[in-house]
Amino acid sequence: MTVVCGLAVVWGAAPAAAQGKLEAQYEASLAGIPVGKGAWNIDIQDDVFAAAASGGTSGLLKSFTGGSGTGASQGRVVNGALVATGYQASTTTSKKTEEIRITLDKGNVKDFAILPEPPVDPDRIVVTEAHRRGVWDPMTASLLRVSGTGDPVSPEACHNSAPVFDGRMRYELKLDFKRMESVKAEKGYKGPVVVCAIYFVPVAGYIPDRPVIKYLAAQRNMEIAFAPVAGTRILVPFWLKVPTPLGPAMLEATSFITTAQPPRVAKTQ
Repeated sequence: MTVVCGLAVVWGAAPAAAQGKLEAQYEASLAGIPVGKGAWNIDIQDDVFAAAASGGTSGLLKSFTGGSGTGASQGRVVNGALVATGYQASTTTSKKTEEIRITLDKGNVKDFAILPEPPVDPDRIVVTEAHRRGVWDPMTASLLRVSGTGDPVSPEACHNSAPVFDGRMRYELKLDFKRMESVKAEKGYKGPVVVCAIYFVPVAGYIPDRPVIKYLAAQRNMEIAFAPVAGTRILVPFWLKVPTPLGPAMLEATSFITTAQPPRVAKTQ
């Protein structure tokens, strides 16, 4: 779930304050076979926000390679834009547990750590300090902010790109508009989504000869659909499709419950 969260984007700003919540459940499948489940909770207030995701393998895949992960981001809402101050992620497999922590200030990485600290790989392209400036963390980068006053579920939402740093790798995610669709979750949201093509561009922190990096960078058929968080101009991935040699990989919301929250009333003396 945490990895997939990194395949979506947040941009734009508007002065209007808005508040909303999302409680969503997702199911991952490979060639139509369920392989994982996850949850995603987002709480956007007028001046702060928090997002948290968790997931793990299920079904047949769990019998071969059990694994789970969590990710969380929190920060401020500034002129309608989500500005993260912290990001944490943890992944656990049968072989190891790894934690990543990132502290940010206005889009610049102030501090980060991977625990336990991984060995230095001479084949990995070095991430410089410049690479860690003007970036999004993977969790905040899963929320797409649409500026303006019109319907945020529109083709304009896909006219964006974003730089991401996940604690190990620096990469770009680029979107292009493909089409509009309608979706219906088993529970919750029913309505339009905007479908974007998504392109992965590695920049630093990766090993060039690694097959998965080459494969993702070469893909031109990945798609992501965004649905709105009520009461806000934030769009969240409803489904993500990635072609693989074993068949299509799919992450799709089965429950997508979103509610607007009224603005807080300032107390008077």
